[in-house]
Amino acid sequence: MKIKPLRSDLKNILQRHQLEKKFLKQQRLFESNDRHPSLKTEKLKPEKLRLYSFRIDIKWRAIFIIVDGEAEIVDINPHYRQ
Repeated sequence: MKIKPLRSDLKNILQRHQLEKKFLKQQRLFESNDRHPSLKTEKLKPEKLRLYSFRIDIKWRAIFIIVDGEAEIVDINPHYRQ
């Protein structure tokens, strides 16, 4: 599944936390297999919001929605389980 281009505020989060290389690696993996085990892709609750996440690294997650068959990242934040 393709990932839509990131908004500038999300790019800033990646830069500020030095996650750019990790994100690009995970993006390539996601786009080739969005269910790859190392991504730990999951549907978030409440399920009616249709939010999903995948792992950038052990601490950070990309939160996304699916729009027209593509993933649109809406947030990048620390995972609640650290």
